[in-house]
Amino acid sequence: MGGEASPDYTIDVLNAVSSMQRYQDADPNRIGMWGHSMGGMATLRAMVVSKDIKAGVIWAGVVASYSDLLSQWRHPSSGGSRRWRDDLILQYGTPEQNPQFWASISPNSYLDDLSGPIQLHHSTGDSEVPFEFSETLNRQVRAAGKTAEFYSYPGDDHNIANSFGLAMQRSIQFFDKYVK
Repeated sequence: MGGEASPDYTIDVLNAVSSMQRYQDADPNRIGMWGHSMGGMATLRAMVVSKDIKAGVIWAGVVASYSDLLSQWRHPSSGGSRRWRDDLILQYGTPEQNPQFWASISPNSYLDDLSGPIQLHHSTGDSEVPFEFSETLNRQVRAAGKTAEFYSYPGDDHNIANSFGLAMQRSIQFFDKYVK
């Protein structure tokens, strides 16, 4: 099962946060997290589960509801299909048939519990993760009364390679503001 449907990545992140809290050179009250692509989903999940992450930055994140993941995302490396989709649909039905289940496993359903401000970066030319995922999450975070910043990069790629310096500068400034 991939990171989209497994809690394993989130468990690893939460264990890393716990380790950082015990690391003598770290301030446990100033932990921030940065995630790219699937790491964006891990960041979002961790931030709705743990109050220990004070701010998060997500670049080109897989940060949509499962209904949107199933209907709008066909990851290029998978040939448009993911086994996790079929397995979960077989066991729990589609999001239309069983919306309660799908909402229960989506971090987007728990944005009221978001542990801190979030900054989103996404390229309009991203061919791997739909730009709309970050746009929607930005609206959802704000609707939950939480702090969000959103930056788009016209025509750039999934890695925001052409605007890397600017995106990195914005990310560092965000962390300086919220966790430094």
